[in-house]
Amino acid sequence: MTSRPSGPFRYGDRVQLTGPKNRLHTITLREGGELHTHHGVLRHSVLVGQPDGSVVRNSGDHEYLALRPLLRDFVMSMPRGAAIVYPKDAAQILAQADVFPGATVVEAGVGSGALSLWLLRGIGEQGRLVSFERREDFADVATANVETFLGEQPENWRVVVGDLVEELPGAVEPATVDRVVLDMLAPWECVDAVAEALTPGGVVVCYVATATQLSRVAEYIRNTGLFTEPDANETMVRGWHVEGLAVRPDHRMVAHTGFLLSARRLAPGAVPPDVKRRASKTSYGDEDVELWTPGAVGDRQITDKNLRKRVREAQRAADGARLAAGRADDPV
Repeated sequence: MTSRPSGPFRYGDRVQLTGPKNRLHTITLREGGELHTHHGVLRHSVLVGQPDGSVVRNSGDHEYLALRPLLRDFVMSMPRGAAIVYPKDAAQILAQADVFPGATVVEAGVGSGALSLWLLRGIGEQGRLVSFERREDFADVATANVETFLGEQPENWRVVVGDLVEELPGAVEPATVDRVVLDMLAPWECVDAVAEALTPGGVVVCYVATATQLSRVAEYIRNTGLFTEPDANETMVRGWHVEGLAVRPDHRMVAHTGFLLSARRLAPGAVPPDVKRRASKTSYGDEDVELWTPGAVGDRQITDKNLRKRVREAQRAADGARLAAGRADDPV
């Protein structure tokens, strides 16, 4: 698995341009390519051979700062088939799951590949990542995005198109998986299969959007008796404006994006100690369960036409990354 490219810009490189009024443009350098804005035209050839962090001018004499995107920049601008895991949540997933170099990790679903990139970076070249995705078109977008950023398809990454419950037993041996990340509408449907695959002490992390999903998966994990008491939280990030003596919080912030719930696999036959709780609303009936179903929770839909467009965008970016990787050793 290649590291993030460095050195002078080459055709096929992904470049993030910061122009007038801090407006961002992310482009893939191509022979004869041009960036057209109402401020003028910037030819891609002007960037080729320039070092990372250079400032170039377009035909209107406007300056643009050129940098290779960081991973957090890339995932926010890459083509999307499904909603992505935001960088703030991806960082917490890596921390709370304790993803380490050499780990065997399972994720479902792969979505647009944002979390896959973070996990691949966490496990290193000696680790193994198996990603499950029910929709083949989403899997196509994800694989193209990963190849775009890394310049190749990692040998230690396998994408399985299908349902995790059905495909997981054939993809991994029982009790061999170190970490599992479930980013899906109904993660409780996969908990039993995950328990079979996890090694004792292994960690499962569920990423869900709503409080009803959070409640349902927490109760399911708790009732299996196979895991430690689940821990739930969310992460909010507030930026600050810092300029001279004007130091204040930003007017806007990245607040709720999702909940994280984590638990650890117990050893076979182990019975967790009783947890004393105050009386609360721990009972529920069929009507309450109905609110937890995927149909009631709802799902974000994307049209087939829009999705085909995202697939083409991702594949074009991957083609550019392959071109850049092929020319990595060529003189500029």
